[in-house]
Amino acid sequence: MAMPEPKDLSHHLSRATKRRQGSQVKNYYKYFGIPGIGPLAAGHPNCCYFPFDTLEAKTALPDRWAPTPNGTVDLKTSLNGRPATRPESHVVVPQKSSNSESAHKIDLKSALQYGPSQGYRPLYSFLHQFVRQNLHPHVPYAGGPNIILTCGSTDGLSKALIALNNEWSEGYDATSAREGILCEEYAYMDAIQQAVSRGLNITPVKVDDEGMCAAGPGGLRDVLENWDFSQGKIPHLMYTVTIGQNPTGGSLSVERRKAVYELCVQYDIIIIEDDPYWHLQYPSSNNFPPVPKPVKSSGFEYLDSLVPSYLSLDYQGRVLRLDTFSKTIAPGCRMGWITAQPALVQRISHITDLGTQQPSGFVQGLVAELIVGPGSEAGNGRGGAEDGRGWEVTGWVRWLEGLRGEYERRMNKMCDILDEGQYEVKSSQSKVDGWQVVEKTELFYYIRPPGGMFVWLRFHFNTHPLYGTFSGEDLSHALWLFWTTEKFRVVVAPGKLFAPTAEIAKRDAWECFRLCFVEIEEADLEPVTKRFVMGIKAYWRIRTKDVIRKLLDEDETVTANAKNLGMVNLTGFGC
Repeated sequence: MAMPEPKDLSHHLSRATKRRQGSQVKNYYKYFGIPGIGPLAAGHPNCCYFPFDTLEAKTALPDRWAPTPNGTVDLKTSLNGRPATRPESHVVVPQKSSNSESAHKIDLKSALQYGPSQGYRPLYSFLHQFVRQNLHPHVPYAGGPNIILTCGSTDGLSKALIALNNEWSEGYDATSAREGILCEEYAYMDAIQQAVSRGLNITPVKVDDEGMCAAGPGGLRDVLENWDFSQGKIPHLMYTVTIGQNPTGGSLSVERRKAVYELCVQYDIIIIEDDPYWHLQYPSSNNFPPVPKPVKSSGFEYLDSLVPSYLSLDYQGRVLRLDTFSKTIAPGCRMGWITAQPALVQRISHITDLGTQQPSGFVQGLVAELIVGPGSEAGNGRGGAEDGRGWEVTGWVRWLEGLRGEYERRMNKMCDILDEGQYEVKSSQSKVDGWQVVEKTELFYYIRPPGGMFVWLRFHFNTHPLYGTFSGEDLSHALWLFWTTEKFRVVVAPGKLFAPTAEIAKRDAWECFRLCFVEIEEADLEPVTKRFVMGIKAYWRIRTKDVIRKLLDEDETVTANAKNLGMVNLTGFGC
């Protein structure tokens, strides 16, 4: 069956993007690769004068980590989950490569030179193939998507907003001209702040344990059908994190995605899918959504087991997906890519041409050598495999699966401890038929996250003995301060940091806290989580209001110091 052409979305382009042209100089780059051509046109410095002869690093082999938390232990990993040996390789990016294939010609001569906005050719070629054949093997529109490399997902979102949103300023522009963006009611605030800075009307949509709701009060349909035009236009953009949602940890099923996507078709909305945790999906969680058999296999059982992207449903080409190496290699890598219909990618390439131009050549060269490698003729370069070749697709997928196993084990270890502290159990004075009555009070609610890096807890402050003497908000803030005291020494992210609007911050965001089970040293994960739970138990035993009052009274200094330290950084892991 012939696939439909992607829908023309040019009516959503900002005025500045419609006017923007690509780099005139970079139009000539295709001629520079002609064998024997005399390069007299470009203003490129001579590579002989780059002060780097090679770029080298010790790197992991793809099988360093066990692929699952509970299955067969990797031969190179001891039984307690720590590496018995650390399988490694030695990557070398040479100054000049003897390889004649441009897609495998990885060297500093090309990596450190000016290059095309779509990205370094060897790395772009690998990712383009990986995206289309393995990561999203079935995208139901003619021709399929294209990609462009970015300086991480934050950079990708910035360029997407520039392309698809006209800036609006209160007091200068008419309210009727104000554009909007939909997001989850608890969201990654660094992304939301980008939209705020452009004047977008932030429109939260209700979430449940799975993620964004399509139906019901506060769900997407409800928001769109009852839109108040006095607030501006109906939002034409949606920003969403669908796997291991930051901060709630929910993962959206295919059935829910279908319902959301059809509403976006009906209301002509572009979906910006930020998916930094797509490889961190945890089947051991009892909340893991069912995954239907893929329309087309990726060629890897692990990838086929993952909940697919919105791209797998995108017959109109209205999904713009953000991916990143921040969670698979390192945040400081500052590299990712956008996947979208070719017309949108071309517009974003024009923004890149005259902006960042491309990600760091050092990083692109090193990552390309690690994964792509120097090809069958190693020459003077060396990739990330034991034999000097690159990891290639098989090695890259094995690395991702190994990371999933490591993080899934951490998640389960933290949640097992949280389960033990979720309820306050005490004996009552009364008896029934001679049996002692046991009272069981839930202190907080959470789900074992089916993906991502976070656990989201909602506390029942109305069960605290001093509720009524203090407001729920005060009790929440005092609890956060209580955890930081000497006996417990734990810092967590308050829910207010993830409220996209002041109304949600005031409504109930203060009931929530986000825990990250990833960054902490593995040896510290269990004792720190236990201290966190001990703090909850001890706090619920406080019956003297002076204890709470003292915490709140001392908070002025604490709050000032927190602001100086940049508490907003606690919202990370989304770029």
